[in-house]
Amino acid sequence: MIKEFKEFALKGNMIDLAIGVIIGGAFNKLITSLVNDIVMPSLSIFTGKLDFSNLFIALDGNNYETIALAKAAGAATINYGTFISGVIDFLIMAFVVFIVVKQLSKLHKKPEIIPTEKTCPFCKTKIDIDATKCPNCTSGQPQA
Repeated sequence: MIKEFKEFALKGNMIDLAIGVIIGGAFNKLITSLVNDIVMPSLSIFTGKLDFSNLFIALDGNNYETIALAKAAGAATINYGTFISGVIDFLIMAFVVFIVVKQLSKLHKKPEIIPTEKTCPFCKTKIDIDATKCPNCTSGQPQA
C-alpha cells in the first residue's frame, strides 16, 4: 500500500497540480493586493470615497458606524460590501487570466498539419495521399 501511495504521489500530474496550487495561491495574493490597494481606491474616486469593505446590514436593527463596532456589540451582520469586493476580485482575476492565456497562446505556435489522406474524386473515399490508384474503385488518381 505504501508503494502504491508513493507511485500515486510522485506521478507527474500530481506534482504539476501541487505546483499549480502553490502558484495559484501566490497569484491570489497578488490579485487581492491589486484590488484592495489599487482598484478599490481608484473606484472610490468615482463613487464618492465609498469604502465597499465597510458596507453591511446589522440584523439586530441598530445602526453601527463600522463592522468592527457591530461585531463588538455582538450583532450579526450581512457584509454585502465584502461580497462586492469578492465579485470585483473575481472579475479582475478572470480578466487577468484571460489576458495571460491569450498572450501565451500567441507565443505558442501551432504545429503545421501535414495531410496524410486525400479523397478519391471518383468514389469519394479517403485514401493515402501518395496513392496513384484508388484501392476501392481502382481509378487512377490525378497528380497534384
